[in-house]
Amino acid sequence: MNTRTLFLSLLAGVALAAASPAFPQAFPAKPVRIISPYPNGLTPDIAARAVADRLSRTWNQPVIVEPRPGANGFIAIGAAKKAAPDGHELLLAGQAHLSINPNIFPKAPYDAEQDFVPLSQIYRTPFFIAVAAAGPYKDVSDLIAAAKASQKKLSYSSPYVGSPPHLGAALFAHLIGAEMVHVPFKGVAQGLPEIVAGRLQLAFNTIPAFLPHVKAGRLKAFVISAPKRSPLLPEVPACTEVGLPGLDANAWHAVVAPAGTPKEIVRKLQQTLAATLALPEVRSQLAAVGAEPVASSPEDFAKFMRAESQKWARVIKAGGVKVE
Repeated sequence: MNTRTLFLSLLAGVALAAASPAFPQAFPAKPVRIISPYPNGLTPDIAARAVADRLSRTWNQPVIVEPRPGANGFIAIGAAKKAAPDGHELLLAGQAHLSINPNIFPKAPYDAEQDFVPLSQIYRTPFFIAVAAAGPYKDVSDLIAAAKASQKKLSYSSPYVGSPPHLGAALFAHLIGAEMVHVPFKGVAQGLPEIVAGRLQLAFNTIPAFLPHVKAGRLKAFVISAPKRSPLLPEVPACTEVGLPGLDANAWHAVVAPAGTPKEIVRKLQQTLAATLALPEVRSQLAAVGAEPVASSPEDFAKFMRAESQKWARVIKAGGVKVE
């Protein structure tokens, strides 16, 4: 082969390579990081680590959960938003970050739909209404009657203004046609003594948050905000059993990726997450903290996230919820 022929052959090869789609790099090619807006030890952190541990074994790559709590999730979300869109940096997020914050903070430094690609939900946990065990209320009917008779006299706690427990209680008040006083705290633990002592009348929170206190007899659980009873509190009626079907609300969490992540990587991430959440060992770990595994397609999750945003926007407007 002479020099001219060799040159033309090389040129044709380069042109062919340029015209052909690039073969996708094996994924993951390095450790994967899941950025979390929650501190260590909370249910979302425990659930994320259970999933991450199994993903590490599946991929033979470290999968690290990195807590970056604070500022209504803005710190973690900002870090994930700026991450390279290659699937190696993901974000653990809940309805507070994806469906509530955008309706409360008009100037939030992110757009949940534009800045992130939905991958899958990973779990949901129903809320429940808790009152002091030594208090005057026998059941949810008693509580509703008292709330209606004493407008703005009953009070409830939540971790902070605009938190899912805050809006869940606001939804309850709206459904029963009563006005109650919201008393926000810096966290669940800070408000708990006020509920136990009866200085605040109720709390609306996830089962794991208050379950030990219900089991110990300090709190009474009145109703689960789900259409079916929880195996953790099988004696407590579902919202549909007490005439409050609209109270169907739960804390849910999901994994999203930065916008621009290639479709083939999104597909692989979702499929691997779904397979992981179907494993008995993972389901058992999540159930132990009151979490029900949920796997969804990116398309279904995007629709769900949009519907949740519209739902909580209505609650925020009806309750006049504002962040000062």
